[in-house]
Amino acid sequence: MKKTEFLDACSGAIGAAHVLTDEADKAAYLTDQRQRYTGTALAVVKPADTTEVAAIVKLCTQFQIPIVPQGGNTGLVLGSVPDQSGQAIVLSLKRLNKIRAVDPLNHTITVEAGCILQHIQEAAAAAQCLLPLSLAAEGSCTIGGNLSTNAGGTAVLRYGNTRELCLGLEVVTAQGEILHGLRGLRKDNTGYDLRDLFIGAEGTLGIITAAVLKIFPQPKGQLTALAAIQTPADALRLLSLVQERCGATLTGFELMSDLCLQLVAKHFPQLQFPFAEHHPHYVLMELSDSESAAHANTLLEAVIGAALEQDICQDAVLASSTAQSRALWQLRESISEAQAKEGKNIKHDISLPISRIAEFITVTDALLQEHFPGCRNVTFGHLGDGNLHYNVSPPVATSADQFIERQADINRLVHDSVDRMNGSISAEHGLGALKRDEILRYKSPVEIALMKTIKQALDPLNLMNPGKVI
Repeated sequence: MKKTEFLDACSGAIGAAHVLTDEADKAAYLTDQRQRYTGTALAVVKPADTTEVAAIVKLCTQFQIPIVPQGGNTGLVLGSVPDQSGQAIVLSLKRLNKIRAVDPLNHTITVEAGCILQHIQEAAAAAQCLLPLSLAAEGSCTIGGNLSTNAGGTAVLRYGNTRELCLGLEVVTAQGEILHGLRGLRKDNTGYDLRDLFIGAEGTLGIITAAVLKIFPQPKGQLTALAAIQTPADALRLLSLVQERCGATLTGFELMSDLCLQLVAKHFPQLQFPFAEHHPHYVLMELSDSESAAHANTLLEAVIGAALEQDICQDAVLASSTAQSRALWQLRESISEAQAKEGKNIKHDISLPISRIAEFITVTDALLQEHFPGCRNVTFGHLGDGNLHYNVSPPVATSADQFIERQADINRLVHDSVDRMNGSISAEHGLGALKRDEILRYKSPVEIALMKTIKQALDPLNLMNPGKVI
């Protein structure tokens, strides 16, 4: 009776057509992006605006119904799907998809949480501006999810994580009140920064419904190069050289092991491998120049020439057109999908002090081979900001299912190695349900206690995405 009364109240608040209770209608919202887990839900509720979100949250508080906020459901840590109790609703924000304002003079864009990232990029471009947040899932992920996980992407080196790109938030609190914070200010020292509490909280403290984001002048020239190198240590030498020579024009610096590109070549043979022979590692770098494409080209040619002379890299290709640049980036962006086509694997989204990345790869690769002989390391990621996707695939002749049974042991080895080098076991994917218990091993009791205090203060009924993060 209580659940029926609740669902009837939701239908009255936002319309029965937007309260999905049929199993077939709910199905698309209940399985995670990697198809590993399917939960159940009392209903999928799809409000149209912030007022309707607030109304639903108030009803959930009244009836004590847990809420799982969901954007594009592209997360990788089970943060946007419900558990299997069937007690929670999935609150989909996809209908909150309006671009509210573009202010080129203030260099801001105000958007609702359900806006697809690519659509925001396009709206900024229409105003001759750049939204630098760029992810492989940008065609389907939403900005609310990006903010809730503090997403990174390929341009963090120059522009920072999503947190650094956000100037203000509109949030529905766990009590159903609306926090109006869409001021678009770069300086506002009037108390605690409430915005930063909700960014990266994965919907456990409140529901982000809109945001003011920074946008930037579009670069006059954007050039890409792929360099072949011998070791991750050489990649760090190259990073130092490019930063010294090119400064803030360096906007992307990605490391890829040869196995990454071998998998891409195997599963996407239409993508052209740019070198005559294979090398142990590669670096994909991008310069964005505010002066001109010619100036960017001069900088890039000079720094690549210096790297070749100093034997930092063994070969390099420079994109001479937008199409060639996209082709190089497509190699990088196809790695995850190629690995998925290869079969099951164990993923790690880690961050380290940049100076220790080479040491981490060398030490941890050796430890994995010692304990799990023949396993294959698919190592790639945003070297310029210290974020690696350090994935482990089974040996060629080993059953993937048998290998996955050792996931806890592999995670422990990798995460302990990360911890010894003062890193983090989650760089940009979040904790969700997948790493909720794992983080207890690595965060200090003081940190955990403070997080629990904040959660209790803002969500005393534990209705906001329960079972995630803490």
